[in-house]
Amino acid sequence: MTETISKHERNLSGIIHASTLSKYFIPFGNFLLPLILWLGNKNEKPFVDYNGKQALNFQISILLYGIILAIISGVFFLVFAFDFVGFVDVLEINEHNVSVYNHGHKGFGAHVVFMILAGILALGLLALDIVCTILATIKGGNGEVYKYPITINFIR
Repeated sequence: MTETISKHERNLSGIIHASTLSKYFIPFGNFLLPLILWLGNKNEKPFVDYNGKQALNFQISILLYGIILAIISGVFFLVFAFDFVGFVDVLEINEHNVSVYNHGHKGFGAHVVFMILAGILALGLLALDIVCTILATIKGGNGEVYKYPITINFIR
């Protein structure tokens, strides 16, 4: 990428990064739009090729991190589910005689703290996605190279 980068390449690179935000309006838009733009221009424009790979790798990485967080949160939720509904005697629901009792919960349990932490991590992923995409759009539009943080290089 030592050669001169044309205005068209800079604009296209910025659009590829910005198009990843389309996921908030179009399902899987964060993959489809950048992929279409990247595949159509990757062979003749090395700057666009680099930025397309970066954008797609970051989106795949964010998706993977979100899935891992959801699986871990789901497992913890299932393990601690009875603490969330523990004040109802589940075994007596079929008798139509629900007895409500207190298990002696005092304050936040580890499960509540973990769920709050999982929520904070999910919001952190969202903020990271939006901020990094905006930075990459600006840098790509200016003809500068931007490398997303915490990205796994699936596409090389």
